[in-house]
Amino acid sequence: MKKSIKENKTEQTLGLTVTRENNFSEWYTQVIQKAELADYTKVSGCIVFRPYSYAIWEKTKDFLDKKLKKSGVKNVYFPLFIPESLLCKEEEHVEGFSPEVAWVTQAGNSKLSEKLAVRPTSETIMYDTYAKWVRSHNDLPLRLNQWCNIVRWEFKYAVPFLRTREFLWQEGHTVFATKKEADEEVREILDYYASVYEDLLAIPVIKGKKSQKEKFAGADYTTSVEVFLPNGKAIQGATSHCLGQNFSKSFEISFLDRDEKRKHPWQNSWGFTTRSIGIMIMMHGDDKGLVIPPNVAPTQIVIIPILFKKNKETVLKAANEIKKSLNKYEVYLDDREAYSSGWKFNEWELKGVPIRIEIGPRDIEKKQAILARRDTGEKKPVPFKKIKDEVKKTLEDIQKNLFKKALECREQAKVTVTSWDEFMRAAENKKLIYAMHCGETECEDWIKDKTKGVKSLNMPFDAKEPEGNCVHCGKKAKYWMFFGKSY
Repeated sequence: MKKSIKENKTEQTLGLTVTRENNFSEWYTQVIQKAELADYTKVSGCIVFRPYSYAIWEKTKDFLDKKLKKSGVKNVYFPLFIPESLLCKEEEHVEGFSPEVAWVTQAGNSKLSEKLAVRPTSETIMYDTYAKWVRSHNDLPLRLNQWCNIVRWEFKYAVPFLRTREFLWQEGHTVFATKKEADEEVREILDYYASVYEDLLAIPVIKGKKSQKEKFAGADYTTSVEVFLPNGKAIQGATSHCLGQNFSKSFEISFLDRDEKRKHPWQNSWGFTTRSIGIMIMMHGDDKGLVIPPNVAPTQIVIIPILFKKNKETVLKAANEIKKSLNKYEVYLDDREAYSSGWKFNEWELKGVPIRIEIGPRDIEKKQAILARRDTGEKKPVPFKKIKDEVKKTLEDIQKNLFKKALECREQAKVTVTSWDEFMRAAENKKLIYAMHCGETECEDWIKDKTKGVKSLNMPFDAKEPEGNCVHCGKKAKYWMFFGKSY
């Protein structure tokens, strides 16, 4: 079929024009736009989640939501607007968020009697209500979660999915009678977050506790899952916080315990965001575009029939039969005639679809189809009768291979250092640095300043007791800690 000039131009501009290694930032920008994941708007720092990225979020959301509900967490929804008086009730919390809050001061032509914050997080508005709901030990535990949007008016450079002024997330807010229950849930939720990354997105994480400097404002302590990316930067994947009794005292949440004494409960908050999509893109993508793990792919298999006028119907019939045999998967049959087969190959590679099945007249003669896997580029003929089994096996193998590759990348970048000179060399080489630290905020500030941005990530749960001195200041070390430049 003869193509128009317009179609030829489209084919020429479909692919990426930079490599991931030479210009990571531009590569990322091109991937999210050309793979139709996101688009920009006239509101600075805000993006459109196009159907392809939103489908990834829906799969992620469903996976996590099932885990939360099985654990006994129930979903709710609280208002988007938070009165200033509530936000100011917890001073340490407000201090941590005040530069990021967007305010509503007017409705129509009337000025509001009290400013309303556009939800930067929901602790304050939810806990004001919890004070009415919690009366006795019989009301506990209270374990609620909401899926919603968040607005944080950061004036830093926006990175789609990773750092935007508005994003989507879930925020869990729970109340317990005892510290033991709260501590146990903090780790339970963090395990769920680790499972999303490792089992769904094929991304290895480091589970640990944040330093005092990096913990959530108003929390007793913060735990996190941290990811190290191929470009030499780390990123916080999700957090689970123990709030202690800080908020329950500020918001006058109390309960009558079994011993007939009135007490303040222990609280947690935890959240997982659409940042995970950006992390997945950066972790697995290559110079052809996206590489999406099968467990989260909106389209797991694309079937591309090689069409000629003479035997078009025969090929389409065979392609549809293959599609029908794979109905347990997310399959798309690309039978568009306005584009060449080669153009379609490039498009679906750009979109990161795990498996491509090609079928043409010669394949039908041989009773086979060609199966191509996105992660390795390997192509092989598969007999019709074995396609179902081969697809199942290949999808499982792609999922495992992507995780293995990501883990190897991280382990190759990880270095253990014991001196400041070693630390500085590792920082210059964009390594994931493991070192002993004193735990003091001032020392962390010095490290970040001297290394132009290297900061603490977390203290892994499986770390051994440190036997030595802080890598920077020389004081007695309290923790083994991961450091790195991060988003």
